[in-house]
Amino acid sequence: MAFAELLDRTGGVGLFQALQVFTLFLPSVLLPSHMLIENFSAAVPSHRCWVPLLDNSTAQAGVPGALGPEDLLTVSIPPGPNHEPHRCRRFRQPQWQLLDPNGTATNWSEAATEPCVDGWVYDRSTFTSTFVSEWDLVCDHKDLKPIGQSLYMTGLLIGSFSWGLLSNRFGRKWILNLCCLQVALANIGVIFVSHFFIYCGLRFLSAFAISGIIMTSGMLLVEWTTTRRRAITMTILGCFYSLGQMALGALAFTLRDWRTLQVAVSTPFFAIFLICWWLPESARWLIIMGKPEQGLQELHKVAKINGHKEATKSLTIEVLMSSMEEEMTSAKGHSSVLELFLVPTLRWRTCVMCLVCFSQVTSYYGLVLDLQNLGNDIFLLQVLFGAVDLLARSITAFLLSFLGRRTTLASFQAMAGLSILANKLVPQDWQTLRTVFAVLGKGCFGIIFSCISIYKPELYPTALRMTADGFLQSVGRLGSVIDPLIRMTQQSLPLLVPVVYSALPITSCLVLLIFLPETQGFPLPDTIQDLENQKSAAATGNRREVVVTESTSF
Repeated sequence: MAFAELLDRTGGVGLFQALQVFTLFLPSVLLPSHMLIENFSAAVPSHRCWVPLLDNSTAQAGVPGALGPEDLLTVSIPPGPNHEPHRCRRFRQPQWQLLDPNGTATNWSEAATEPCVDGWVYDRSTFTSTFVSEWDLVCDHKDLKPIGQSLYMTGLLIGSFSWGLLSNRFGRKWILNLCCLQVALANIGVIFVSHFFIYCGLRFLSAFAISGIIMTSGMLLVEWTTTRRRAITMTILGCFYSLGQMALGALAFTLRDWRTLQVAVSTPFFAIFLICWWLPESARWLIIMGKPEQGLQELHKVAKINGHKEATKSLTIEVLMSSMEEEMTSAKGHSSVLELFLVPTLRWRTCVMCLVCFSQVTSYYGLVLDLQNLGNDIFLLQVLFGAVDLLARSITAFLLSFLGRRTTLASFQAMAGLSILANKLVPQDWQTLRTVFAVLGKGCFGIIFSCISIYKPELYPTALRMTADGFLQSVGRLGSVIDPLIRMTQQSLPLLVPVVYSALPITSCLVLLIFLPETQGFPLPDTIQDLENQKSAAATGNRREVVVTESTSF
């Protein structure tokens, strides 16, 4: 763990770390907008079939003047399941007998109705346009929307795995900049498309790149931060995500057209692409990958920014090589995904973390992508979700300092599962209570994601850290791919949704407590041997000695 000492020589935590966090503010704030934007751009407005009596001025000319819109609606559209006008069928011929006060509401049959062969009329009081209303993804075509969401999540899945391997080979910074440019281009392209499946293709490319931004931005922060400040730094990054969720609600309230909203959250990525070029590459990664000269240059750059110019003279290539010789030798040949399962120390960690990541992502998206079923004011709900997420993430560092990584993560996974179960079992009419449980679950997930971002890098050595992160994120994204398909079963299998969304986090909480170690207080491991040393230190109670070693100066 010698790199911790090298980092301490450059100033540990100083102006550079503050500038790095500030630089990653804008992409972190905008990422939730892209991942949750379909709560608004794909909102399903109230709709009914287009009928001549109501929507054709020529046909209306022959209608008696005494009949108002409500009467014409009654004779044109049959009642739906909730006794409202049916969304997907209309009468073949006007049913004038339904206006007879002595008639009954059952004087019609299914044989007298037909699908919406002439299209639909949409309520535009909330949204002037969504792509659901633009491409008529309702009634017989309503399953295309969750399929589109599943394709987007597939992009996140494949991107997580791919960028994890690529960033381990080519570096964190280069991948971050490439992904920012790809997000900008793909999402600007979305506003010009006129077909749903082309839209899905561009969203897939955007998701593919977004997963790279999430991984590399977090990893750059982790690998340039000291042990004592790591939890606080990653908590700040998580709070940026929460602010982004709140900003999305406010932005969607202001911009009610889905294409305009898409432009607003996409164009800033061109600026982000240019701004992020100043960020230094991870010196820890450069050294471990056998590029000590470049790693030394980045350390010198950070030392100058932090005001430790004397470190540029005392921190030489000889000092670096002698300090990191063991880590560089040990890291050779340890960069394959297979190492996560072949190395005994990593095998159980990887298996348990696969379950943890899969369960948290599946349940999380099952909650946050279902705003329309939680209440009428989805803008307020989105802001409320962001606010409680911000509050939850802001107390994560405090919880970690008292409870540790493992206990905090397990506790709030159990709470999230119970909140989701309560939310799904409460009747639809009790909207306020359902919202309370949903907000409570969202707050739990805020703490879970912040804790995971700190805990996961501490479980793996530098040579395998991005590979492991990419693999685990891919497993988690598999849950997000399956989630829209699970929600499609809500009508036919109503109990499947609450059982799956609640059972997964509760089960993973128990497995986590049994099989994963506590990493609080340990420096970030650079080699597999460092992990073995941590186990020995934890077993003998010498955790304090490991921490002191990290802050020792040359």
